[in-house]
Amino acid sequence: MELLLTADDFGRDPAVNAAVRQAHEAATLTGASLMVTGDAWQDAVALARSLPRLAVGLHVAVSDARPLLPPASIPHLVDATGRFPASPAKAGLRYFFNPRARLELRREIEAQFDRFAATGLPLAHVDGHQHMHMHPVVWDIVVPLAQRYGAPRIRIPHDELAFALRFDPHHLAAKIATTCVFRLLERRARRCLRGTALRALPTTYGFLMSGRMHERYLQAILRHLHGPAEIYFHPRAAQRLDRLGPNPTDLAALLSPQVRKLLGTSPQERTATAVNAAGDSPRCSSPNSSSSCVPSREPTGYAPHA
Repeated sequence: MELLLTADDFGRDPAVNAAVRQAHEAATLTGASLMVTGDAWQDAVALARSLPRLAVGLHVAVSDARPLLPPASIPHLVDATGRFPASPAKAGLRYFFNPRARLELRREIEAQFDRFAATGLPLAHVDGHQHMHMHPVVWDIVVPLAQRYGAPRIRIPHDELAFALRFDPHHLAAKIATTCVFRLLERRARRCLRGTALRALPTTYGFLMSGRMHERYLQAILRHLHGPAEIYFHPRAAQRLDRLGPNPTDLAALLSPQVRKLLGTSPQERTATAVNAAGDSPRCSSPNSSSSCVPSREPTGYAPHA
């Protein structure tokens, strides 16, 4: 059974990078999503090169983060501090209704793909900070780029509401509303992937327990699994950054001997799927190099859906 355990926000800061190293070396974590605009993204790349079995993907950041392009060149995307809006709802409304923002957004997202390509790491997957890649405007930019840069997989969040509520019944109305919204986004996203080479796993755990992926919940997931899935975390080897983001609780769950026992198979067997998923992706070089991974023609098969 295909099971991926992924750390988000790789490169956000040194403590997140340290957590990724610890969890991967403990033979639980199979992959990480690189935030190429993070404060420690270069250290993350160096770390990834030293961990060849770590499957690294791009964590597209277009909310609650700093941009890659100079803020002055994307004035319709950033606030007075030069950052994307912290609220994904505010960012989403801006991207949907402002044509100038959409043009700038395309340039920013492509710049993030370019920076990842310049690292030379195989692009194992694509996902998004705060799941903003699921926003229809962002999705229609990201999917053709993911194909062009050779990603074999993209994340479509699909958590199990009833299962998550057994472990944290708080904020019930918000969780129901969020689930309903993302189910609609998921339907559109999966339709858009028809005819493309991009895969999306059917189930993703972590969406409704973001920042609270404690050991008891992780053990329950591993006992409950009934098909291919991704479990994603926000581990950090230091105190919590924010309520839903990197935290030491997620790291403790990944380092648990009981979790390792439940996973059962050897580290080589469990990481093989994640690594093989990236195996056919070109090992990208600098966009200015003659061995760039970007193909000479645009990918085919993708058609945005209303």
